[in-house]
Amino acid sequence: MAGAIQADDLPYRPCAGVVLVNDRGLIFAGQRKDSSSPAWQMPQGGIDAGEKPREAALRELWEETGITADLVEFVAKAPRWVTYDLPPELLGKVWGGKYRGQTQKWFLFRYLGRDDQVDLNAVHAEFSRWKWVRADEMVVGIVPFKRKVYEEVTGMFRDQLA
Repeated sequence: MAGAIQADDLPYRPCAGVVLVNDRGLIFAGQRKDSSSPAWQMPQGGIDAGEKPREAALRELWEETGITADLVEFVAKAPRWVTYDLPPELLGKVWGGKYRGQTQKWFLFRYLGRDDQVDLNAVHAEFSRWKWVRADEMVVGIVPFKRKVYEEVTGMFRDQLA
């Protein structure tokens, strides 16, 4: 098909993600507002020009959950970037059609606040609701094309999730 967008012609979008755990080792999961099926994910988003990945992770956490940097404690940084490709039906439709997928740097933070301090309408309302889940539940809850990334990320932090 002439003129069709080819994934190989597009770059990956740099992204930062947050594995936010509570004092019981459970992970914050937010249900996406823009999904027709129940899609749960961890806070994540693009890294702005000139922004360091950890700064982007904290900004995304605040924008999507209202949780400020003083309510979290840094635990670990993923040892490598993880990458995923968009499925063909989304290629050319999300992020202005400029990217083939994302390359992500993940950070593990421990939540020091209270559940009532989470505000899903703080800045960017991406989640309709949220809950604390085990790592295996987090992996099952994500959209299928991101499942491998979530398996990899929760595996990298497995020792710190207990």
